[in-house]
Amino acid sequence: PVLTAITLLLFVGAVGKSAQLPLYTWLPDAMAGPTPVSALIHAATMVTAGVYLIVRMHAVYIMTPETLSVVGIIGGATSLFAALCAVGQTDLKRVLAYSTVSQLGLMFLACGVGAFYTAMFHLTTHAFMKALLFLSAGNVVHMMHGNTEMEKMGGLANKLKVTNWLFLIGVLAMSGIPPFAAFFSKDLILEMEHSAGYTA
Repeated sequence: PVLTAITLLLFVGAVGKSAQLPLYTWLPDAMAGPTPVSALIHAATMVTAGVYLIVRMHAVYIMTPETLSVVGIIGGATSLFAALCAVGQTDLKRVLAYSTVSQLGLMFLACGVGAFYTAMFHLTTHAFMKALLFLSAGNVVHMMHGNTEMEKMGGLANKLKVTNWLFLIGVLAMSGIPPFAAFFSKDLILEMEHSAGYTA
């Protein structure tokens, strides 16, 4: 019981740090800063710290399967919820922010079945993809003179040919299309879930 309490409290901290349900709203709201800062926050440093905490404490979490179940449920629910939220956004940077929340949910989902190395694999692939997407988005926002509303964007592919292709590569990678890296990390997460008995 003591270990379960410790791991649950650590997970509450990880939920806040990595913007999982129900503490997810701060991350999309933090997109007011410069886009390169957003790229760093989402790709490498800040929001992934919660996932890293769980992975780093894996020896304790393995001894508390009840907590791992909670981690997996919260991660899976957040991944689906944030992906649906992203569909309804019109602000370019908020779409990418909700995408980050969704991908972090997948990492927690992997942790929930004890596949900690899989979570770190997806964390690493996500860092490169999200850095590419945010820096490409920064180029678009710069071209639009600071406007991030997608409803006012159109015909930019002709003006930003290189950015257009880079954005497409980032989107295909984030979608898990082979042969891009996220295909292998996301597929491994699904394989680990299946191996753990979650076949529905």
